[in-house]
Amino acid sequence: MIGRRSFVCSLGLLPLVGCAPPPMPTPTPTGREPAGPLARAPLPLGRRLKIVCVGAHPDDPESGCGGTLARYVAAGHEVTLLYLTAGENGIPGAAGPDAAKTRTAESRAACAILGAKAAFVGQVNGNVEVTGASTAQFRKAFDAEKPDVVFTHWPMDNDVEHQAASILTLRAYLATPRASPLYYYEVQTGTQSLGFAPTSYVDISATREKKVEALRAHKSQGFEGIYERHHEKMEAFRGRELGVAAAEAFAALGPDARSGSLPGL
Repeated sequence: MIGRRSFVCSLGLLPLVGCAPPPMPTPTPTGREPAGPLARAPLPLGRRLKIVCVGAHPDDPESGCGGTLARYVAAGHEVTLLYLTAGENGIPGAAGPDAAKTRTAESRAACAILGAKAAFVGQVNGNVEVTGASTAQFRKAFDAEKPDVVFTHWPMDNDVEHQAASILTLRAYLATPRASPLYYYEVQTGTQSLGFAPTSYVDISATREKKVEALRAHKSQGFEGIYERHHEKMEAFRGRELGVAAAEAFAALGPDARSGSLPGL
């Protein structure tokens, strides 16, 4: 399990949690630990869950955990992909508004394939900020979805906008107690995500083709080559770790992070 304080302190977020060693919990008459920032009531069994997956750019959520999101949809849960930007800087030679229009349409097509909803925070690709104003902007979009289960980028990443999406999600998650852990996903591990340490795995053998189909909807990104070079190999490697044909891996932060299982699956 990833220690909350050591992990968050590694992000430099001292004002949020402080970095002194955490005190040992004091037993209560019920035998439970006292409530804290990440102490949350368990999710009711059998309830339809609201799943929110945050990505810095169009295609990030699909590439990081598209197979898992497809499994959530198949299980009857509601899934939203929350894109921090519309990918304004993501098509060489295209003006920002034109690229945003193309990539927004691609995102909606990908979400339709997965059975999910596309939502956009409104920051601009190439000019993403982590400020008080952008935190409030993100929090408004995040809270509007009322998520039960949250996914976002692993923060140690060589793409600064992936870092920003991760930090903004963490801030919103800590500010609004949830019943579930926050799950970090990996993208192009070794070239983008760095030092990723999984705590949980999801078998995506049955939904892998759905994920690939969603990625193909991002035609402007040339995903055929990207998938073969990166994600297909990652899925196979995580599958070997789990003992299945293909899997996606996550690092959990928060309540029941040691369980290894994801709520609702």
